[in-house]
Amino acid sequence: MKPNLQHSITIFKALSEITRLKIIWLLINMDSKICVSEIIEVLNEPQYNVSRHLRILSKAGILDEVKEGKWVYYFIKTTDSEFMQHIKEAVSTISEKEMTIEIQRCKQRLLERKN
Repeated sequence: MKPNLQHSITIFKALSEITRLKIIWLLINMDSKICVSEIIEVLNEPQYNVSRHLRILSKAGILDEVKEGKWVYYFIKTTDSEFMQHIKEAVSTISEKEMTIEIQRCKQRLLERKN
């Protein structure tokens, strides 16, 4: 199913901000759900900014969330939309060089979660 024009515009607007694009990139390329506190640490952003960005991405239909205990984890929404598959492919092609610090921080946080 193809999204209508307004929904497509909403998705592109949501992805047009660097912090939101980084959040989506991490969720796609790290292949793990991530909670708000982890995103705060990985991106070195204040909690209110991260929460606002997550809300925008969720309203655009890009993210979903699951509550596990006291933590809420965010992940890329599962969809069979060809449009969203193309968006994910495009975002995942952004060079890792641009995200080196964030990748290191995220891997460290995910290791800490397991321990």
